[in-house]
Amino acid sequence: IVSEAMKRATIDKDTHVGDPAFVDIPLERLTSKRYAATLAALIRDGEQAQVERLARVPESKDTTQVSVIDEEGNAFSMTHSLGMPSGVITDGLGFMYNGCMGVFDPRPGRAGSLAPGKSRFSSLCPTIVFRNDEPFIVIGAPGGTQIAMGVLQVLLNLIDFDMPMTDAVIAPRFSGTSTPIDVSNRIPRFVTRELEAMNYEIIRWAQSYAFGWVHGIRIDDGVWSGGADPATDGMALAV
Repeated sequence: IVSEAMKRATIDKDTHVGDPAFVDIPLERLTSKRYAATLAALIRDGEQAQVERLARVPESKDTTQVSVIDEEGNAFSMTHSLGMPSGVITDGLGFMYNGCMGVFDPRPGRAGSLAPGKSRFSSLCPTIVFRNDEPFIVIGAPGGTQIAMGVLQVLLNLIDFDMPMTDAVIAPRFSGTSTPIDVSNRIPRFVTRELEAMNYEIIRWAQSYAFGWVHGIRIDDGVWSGGADPATDGMALAV
């Protein structure tokens, strides 16, 4: 179910998401409950979405996620990225320019296609979830095009399965951004065999931890717990 939702989100992203100065984005329709119900009905009926698989490139290591909450309950989630840095620094300024032009779709005539003066699409999704008008989850991730896939699954683990933050972050993940489904190597083969019996193509990754590197905080009854993806050098700290 989740992988089919991911595929349909990928189709809508590729079709509609781009600089609104250049692209007419049907935001109200895409975010409506009626449209969500339509897609849910297709998934329940067993219809498998077909999404072109593009060549994967190594994810940049230059995105940083910061999730913070203070003693007064002020919450902050920031995802900062240079993409694959350009290596260019203006004398006297002291910072490197990003290389995110490479995120544009190189194919012409698409929502994310490169054009002069055009802002590019971003996968960043720093997130704060509220419960009873108070911050409940503060979360985000590096990971390029896999950021949303990782954050989604950790949120499902936290909200639907009531996992502690650390368990939610380290649970094995998968990605449905193309017709084949990519899975972490820790997902048992008996699980993927069931999917293959449903005519899904499965691509097993060698990595134990993959598809976004999620970092977050969960707040329960005034008690904070943090989780940092073990695939990176992030950490959870109380200061």
